Amino acid sequence: MSADKQAILERLNPADSFTLAMDDEIRRDGLAGSYGCFALELSKTPNIEELKRRIEEFAERFPVAQASLRQIGRRFYWCRREEAPPLFFHHRCPEDQEEAGFQRATIDLIVNEKLARESTPPIEFHLLTGPRQNTLFTRWLHPFCDARGADLILKFLCTADAEQRSAFGQPLGEPLVYAQLAKYRWWQKIALLWKGKRYIDNLDRLESIQPFDCDRPRQRLNYSLHRLSEAQTEQVLKLARESVGLTGTSLYYIGCLMRALERLHPDRDGEAYCVPYAFNLRKQRALAPVTGNHVCALFAQAPRDIVKDRSRIFEHLKRQNAEVIRKQQDYAFLPLMWAGSWLSLPEYGKTLRLSYGSGKERSSFWFSDIGRLDIAPGSFPGAEISNVFHVCQMTTPPGLAFLSCIFQGRLTLSYNFVEPIADSALIERLHQLMLEELLGQTS
Repeated sequence: MSADKQAILERLNPADSFTLAMDDEIRRDGLAGSYGCFALELSKTPNIEELKRRIEEFAERFPVAQASLRQIGRRFYWCRREEAPPLFFHHRCPEDQEEAGFQRATIDLIVNEKLARESTPPIEFHLLTGPRQNTLFTRWLHPFCDARGADLILKFLCTADAEQRSAFGQPLGEPLVYAQLAKYRWWQKIALLWKGKRYIDNLDRLESIQPFDCDRPRQRLNYSLHRLSEAQTEQVLKLARESVGLTGTSLYYIGCLMRALERLHPDRDGEAYCVPYAFNLRKQRALAPVTGNHVCALFAQAPRDIVKDRSRIFEHLKRQNAEVIRKQQDYAFLPLMWAGSWLSLPEYGKTLRLSYGSGKERSSFWFSDIGRLDIAPGSFPGAEISNVFHVCQMTTPPGLAFLSCIFQGRLTLSYNFVEPIADSALIERLHQLMLEELLGQTS
């Protein structure tokens, strides 16, 4: 597709291209695309006019938020539209409709809405209001930003002072992915690329276990939410510190879900669980960059015999992670993502998903740990934030994504699954097993 150069706002960076390839794979699986979603549950109907004003300010400061994703030659760009799409939508619960059902059905429609990639808005804000339940549901196309970027966007909307909002934005210079790559000389980049290739080859020696049978046609994404009590959350964090150290909470969640899946379906084919997860290139507590993806990939892999042994699984994952960082295999994915961005989307998607060894899906499940959210509960315009949760689309297989975050001292678990490959009853059984693992009630 050709486009006027003056219409180009921004070129996708290598991490954006990574998520775009996964968006293409999700669409090929018959689902809506690589949506990320972030919900703020509110105590009452907020100040709608003030919320709309801040959303408009956000769009003015970040024009990519109203852009169109287009391919020009072999690369993809965010380009200006002839007419900017709306970013804000207000959904009111009808008087004759049950409120919880209205909220769930509306979110379901937003999450599963199928649009052509070029016409899909980079981000939308949906306010769902009713007499007792009110939710701001944000949906974004993953090439637009990562989860940390979405968190920063919501913090922008929750910042009352205009001068403080001006602190949010892109730093001067190139995206963090390019800045990190620029630290290496050309021969070091080649060495990193081959190091990353060898790392993947090593993972692919073991066939990945898939949680579900994915032969049936994919129909829709569904999700199941579970919030732990403050006491349960403290117990989980205590066990995580004991099992994998102060900075290994994500590894604890991953290991627990590996064990829960093994207990749920111990007869599944395969030799090991293999799970991709991301680390953030931004500095701690940085308010920029907002748009674009600024993450790099890692994998957690554990053979089945180790997964079955609780005393071994966490030590294995901790040692594996330390080895990856010691050898700089984490940053080795940066030149791999740069090289992959020059491939066609089908070629790149195949490379990302399929094991070189078995030719089957590499990922056993998708995972994202948002960590502790520090959005102040009283910062939303005209309402208190009572709860938060996340939803995301994923490829099928694996057809399962597990998202976690902590807000106001409570851990929220979001199980995202594709129907009819999995259903709510199966996910409920999985959660009960997961809860036992998180609380250390198994051996």
